[in-house]
Amino acid sequence: MSEDLTPIPPASCVVVSGGSRGLGLALVQDILGRGARVAAFARSVTPELAALAAEHPEEVYVEAVDITDVRAVEAFVRAAGNRLGPIDALVNNAAAGQDSLLVHTAPDRIASLIETNLTAPLLLTRAVLRRMLAGGRRGRIVMITSVCAQRGYSGLVVYAAAKGALEAAARTLAREMHGRALVNCVAPGFFASEMSSALGSEQLDTITRRTPSGRLVEPTDIVPLVRTLLFEDTNLNGQVLTVDGGSSI
Repeated sequence: MSEDLTPIPPASCVVVSGGSRGLGLALVQDILGRGARVAAFARSVTPELAALAAEHPEEVYVEAVDITDVRAVEAFVRAAGNRLGPIDALVNNAAAGQDSLLVHTAPDRIASLIETNLTAPLLLTRAVLRRMLAGGRRGRIVMITSVCAQRGYSGLVVYAAAKGALEAAARTLAREMHGRALVNCVAPGFFASEMSSALGSEQLDTITRRTPSGRLVEPTDIVPLVRTLLFEDTNLNGQVLTVDGGSSI
């Protein structure tokens, strides 16, 4: 790939995985609010996401897609490009949580966690990049990872391993793209969600007490960082931005 020293333009059409609720839905709403088009998918489309698509049919495209279904994901990316125009950004947000010691985690569960949290995001990134590069576009990729990739938490060995690998992949991809895409990660700390609720209130309370800011992370803490990586000329590339209230200090 030839070197291009001009800034990579802000995102105009963004794919968001896991966009039906929580952080994913907040990201979809924020991207739309920035005037960009957004294609979002999740295993099921919530009424909130469906309402956004109905209200903004020219700017929002949604479908129910399992991120581990490679053919369905590739078909979604094609359909999103046909509906909304050229895709130039991706937020890899879909994930599956874990709450089991490694010695108690069945081999098929380990494989499933790796597939959902690492293999599927990489294949989605591949699908978006292939379409983007074929159209001569330059873009932005944001991986939503986790503070678990940097710190140890009991019961999250496989989840942490997958997120850590995704961060390593992002750093390498940033170099591999050589100016064709900015690739970065946002690593949230624990926040109230269906996934973190598996940890139980006692463990979440312990994490909160040990966090210097005194509170868990909220989606509103994460959205501005993703917005910056998608829309601003920061020249950030191959980086991991951690937002966890200082718990990883």
